[in-house]
Amino acid sequence: MGEEEEPQQQQQHQPNSPSPDAEITENPTQQQQEYSWPAIRFDVHPQRAFHFRRQFRTSPIPNNFLKGVKWSPDGSCFLTSSEDNTLRVFALPDYGSENANGCSVAADEDSYAANLVVNEGESLYDFCWYPYMSASDPVTCVFATTSRDHPIHLWDASSGQLRCTYRAYDAVDEITAAFSIAFNPTGTKIFAGYNKSVRVFDLHRPGRDFEQYSTLQGNKEGQTGIMSAMAFCPTHCGMLAIGSYSKTAAIYREDNMEPLYVLHGHEGGITHVQFSKDGNYLYTGGRKDPYILCWDIRKAVDVVYKLYRSSEDTNQRILFDIEPLGRHLCTGGQDGVVHIYDLQTGQWVTGFQAALDTVNGFSFHPFLPLATTSSGHRRFVGPDDGNEELHLSGDENCTSVWSFSVASMVENDAAMDADDYNSHNLDQHP
Repeated sequence: MGEEEEPQQQQQHQPNSPSPDAEITENPTQQQQEYSWPAIRFDVHPQRAFHFRRQFRTSPIPNNFLKGVKWSPDGSCFLTSSEDNTLRVFALPDYGSENANGCSVAADEDSYAANLVVNEGESLYDFCWYPYMSASDPVTCVFATTSRDHPIHLWDASSGQLRCTYRAYDAVDEITAAFSIAFNPTGTKIFAGYNKSVRVFDLHRPGRDFEQYSTLQGNKEGQTGIMSAMAFCPTHCGMLAIGSYSKTAAIYREDNMEPLYVLHGHEGGITHVQFSKDGNYLYTGGRKDPYILCWDIRKAVDVVYKLYRSSEDTNQRILFDIEPLGRHLCTGGQDGVVHIYDLQTGQWVTGFQAALDTVNGFSFHPFLPLATTSSGHRRFVGPDDGNEELHLSGDENCTSVWSFSVASMVENDAAMDADDYNSHNLDQHP
């Protein structure tokens, strides 16, 4: 009762409230019109700006490892998830300042400590930022998490306090956990994936009130299995993509969850889905599947191309990301290499060694030439090893922030003109 009553009393302070929402939705658009993203030079390997590893090895769990990383929408910080059921928020120092080069510290030390540590009760399934999060507005500084046998939690990214919970119940009135979560583009609802169903929670009404939609039709056709990943179209076209452990991805209408397409082609259960920046293409990746598939959602019949990554032997969720300009996609893999692909052609551009174990997370900064990676995987200690600690190098079970070189203004304009030409040709391709 306490968790449910407190958010109701503070409802006027919840994100996306009528008065703050007008400011939240207008300011980013104005900033995007005035700001021009720098074109990253991927032909030059990035430099490691910050490195973190010790904080993930002080856990009471000897086999702790990172499970993913995501930048905040305003770029002020990034959020990590790890096997010890802990989320950590790392604030980004002033870009370009003298303190921005954190790798000048000793090799066995972290660049700096996490600004916030949040502990969940069980294993984390998924986490996501509020889409209009801004460090200058504490009301919007929240992120959502879902974990095993627990409801969806909305956490304050400044204080670490639990804002409110969103609870779903099964047929016997027991709490059931969501396997994937995502805010809708307007930030008013939380979509959550369950077994053969999706539940939609109103952000302003915490508790057990939700709308439920089955992913199966009356004739048992549709998308089966656990809804393991979801993403909204960035162009606000009202489409939602959902991946399932049944090796399928599907496109739905956001307003009534009407299925539009069901996509088949993966060798394993889907663990990550993401739209292109223009909303015309969908990229999907699965576990124990070495390829990220590109789909043209205007046709949704055949795969446009496949992007290789070393993930054929792992069940891990490996997150990939598309740069803000929408020209390149970066993904990690079991080989510790970040692979960079040209999305106009589907061709491999280059790669760099980000870690010595599985790179399971990659996230671009929303407007600076920076990216962050997370690495790690489950390691099994033999029965004869006793309780001895794992001996890991500095480039295992770690998080790093990478700084990319940028093109000059002339090169940037030329690249944008070439991309417009290539994009036109790709759209005209039969």
